[in-house]
Amino acid sequence: MKNYFSTRWGIIAVGALIGLLAALLQKMGNPPNMGICVACFERDIAGALGLHRAEVVQYMRPEIMGFVLGSLVAALLARDFRPRTGSAPVIRFTLGFFAMIGALIFLGCPWRALLRLAGGDWNAIFGLLGLAGGVFIGTLFLRGGYNLGPAKKAPKFVGFAMPLIMAGLLVLAFMNPPMAGEGKSGVLFYSLKGPGAMYAPLFIALAIGLLVGGLAQRSRFCTMGALRDLILFKQMHLFSGLIALVAVAFLANLAFGQFKPGFEGQPVAHSVGIWNFMGMVLAGLAFALAGGCPGRQLFLSGEGDGDAAIFVVGMIVGAAFAHNFAMASSPAGIGANGITGLIIGLVVCLGIGFFGMRKQA
Repeated sequence: MKNYFSTRWGIIAVGALIGLLAALLQKMGNPPNMGICVACFERDIAGALGLHRAEVVQYMRPEIMGFVLGSLVAALLARDFRPRTGSAPVIRFTLGFFAMIGALIFLGCPWRALLRLAGGDWNAIFGLLGLAGGVFIGTLFLRGGYNLGPAKKAPKFVGFAMPLIMAGLLVLAFMNPPMAGEGKSGVLFYSLKGPGAMYAPLFIALAIGLLVGGLAQRSRFCTMGALRDLILFKQMHLFSGLIALVAVAFLANLAFGQFKPGFEGQPVAHSVGIWNFMGMVLAGLAFALAGGCPGRQLFLSGEGDGDAAIFVVGMIVGAAFAHNFAMASSPAGIGANGITGLIIGLVVCLGIGFFGMRKQA
């Protein structure tokens, strides 16, 4: 049976729906211009688990669990669940780690960059240009023969590992719900103020996460892939989904009164253009070398890709380091050690690209 969501109109429909649902999540309680943000939400989960103690970004975001579990269900129904792993796990963890450092210097993943633009945050333009620049550098390595090697077929239980971890986190969220005025509930930490204290109702956020996860798995929706295909092959297929996301999110923000154009005073954002740009250069390069944006890595982990799961773990650990070592930005600007983290990340990722390319030569 033909997979409608893999067609041009299918990817446009998925992008449009993600844009609408993101604006709706914001309307229902998620932070402004952050209806969906994979990097920010994984950062919040790291905080909820106590991996960092930044008190304003601690919440067990059910959207992330929904993305993985929705992808799992879609893959099982379509007989597309293929457990596999084994390709350069330490490198993939490292790429996930520095992808998160770059994203938290910008303050958002590629999806949030698009949503910030659709909400009128012009600082996102610098981030998107940086993302395109990072992906472009990655394509140079790809053209030069960069390859981390093929993954191998793995036993079924290996493919279920990340979905089971996400299911476990979901159980923790249900068993330890937030309590008014309390910064901790059972084993989980909760923000009492800031973006971590803003969230849509749990069941609605989870339902939307499951829906997005399922549709994205079937459509192969990926922001990095869209830019890579446009640069390498001049293909607009995936990119048309991004255009639809921005267009519908923009219209929804107008309808909900959430569109506030400008550079200054944007929510959960800073206006230092050079670091918005450079942060996403690092993130885009890491995404390109790993083969997918953070959302795509979640969906791949749901369909049994152990390498993508390792990238996701790298991002969560990277979020903890970003806050514990003052590398993450805030609305006041870049963190005290952000530039150091950025330079180290670029050196490491460029080294991975170079040696990965030479290995295949």
